[in-house]
Amino acid sequence: MLQNLKFLQSTPQLLQPPTSAAPLPQLHSTCFPILKQFKISRRELTICSNSSLLLLLGSQALKSKAKAEESSPNDNQQEEENVATPNPNCGNKVPTKRAFLDIAIDGEPVGRIIIGLYGDDVPVGAARFGSIVSGAAGISYRRKEFVKIMPNYVQHGGLRSYGVDAELANRSGSNLAVENLREEWEREYEKCPGVKNSAGTVSILVRDPSKPPPKLKLVARKGKLEIDEEEIGTEPNGTEFVISIMDSPELDASALVIGQVLNGMEVVKRIGQVKTVQENTASPYFRVAKLIGDKRAVVAERGFNRPYAKVVINNCGLMD
Repeated sequence: MLQNLKFLQSTPQLLQPPTSAAPLPQLHSTCFPILKQFKISRRELTICSNSSLLLLLGSQALKSKAKAEESSPNDNQQEEENVATPNPNCGNKVPTKRAFLDIAIDGEPVGRIIIGLYGDDVPVGAARFGSIVSGAAGISYRRKEFVKIMPNYVQHGGLRSYGVDAELANRSGSNLAVENLREEWEREYEKCPGVKNSAGTVSILVRDPSKPPPKLKLVARKGKLEIDEEEIGTEPNGTEFVISIMDSPELDASALVIGQVLNGMEVVKRIGQVKTVQENTASPYFRVAKLIGDKRAVVAERGFNRPYAKVVINNCGLMD
């Protein structure tokens, strides 16, 4: 009994919680009555010390959690601001030239579309479109048709990669390859977040929007493994373009925005109202034919969303 009392008097600090910690009511209610009775066992001492340790760890955890809650909203807000803050050059593009397209549906003129081209932001794409519209490329969009009408956009067929169109382009020395456009599209895609093909934008196709983006694959060439892209269908020839009626994020992975409709959106919407061949990809017959590689399914797929009426550019050119 005296030995226990002497031990308690000599080492009271072992049972006292640190003065810098927050008040711990449970410690007073469980440990201090034992001290007042001057009797303590190893089991009670162990329970008391463990309780003190758990309470101290709990208080430190609460403090760290409170600090985290205080700092996390600001950190999250800063991260959201960094992610949501777009490049100022993306939304403030200024047209440097104006082009016009006179549209006719089944031979009846329906109006003019005036397009502002972003010559400073996408010089390669704007120059390509301007040279074809003006005829400087040796061939133009005159008498060429819109070949596909989708709910969000209309697509022009551009120039043919064979026959008279290709011969005239070669005579003028025009380079209508799509590679330069694709490089410019990659730069714009990385620089500008969000939807690029918004309502009223004009874009040149660098990939077929009806097919998924090409996947990377390993190819063995000359005893070495190289990374290459799968060939999916026929790539656009760098002259097909689309005009968005509404926001068209499905085009962002396949079209380079080169300008904006300045006047004549009612004409674009009029084109979008033309009746088209109904898409029938949900048909089980079409699915089976496509699965087994039936050529009739490929031909039918090319006809989906094509207009019944003939939508043609009667005249086109540069205004500035």
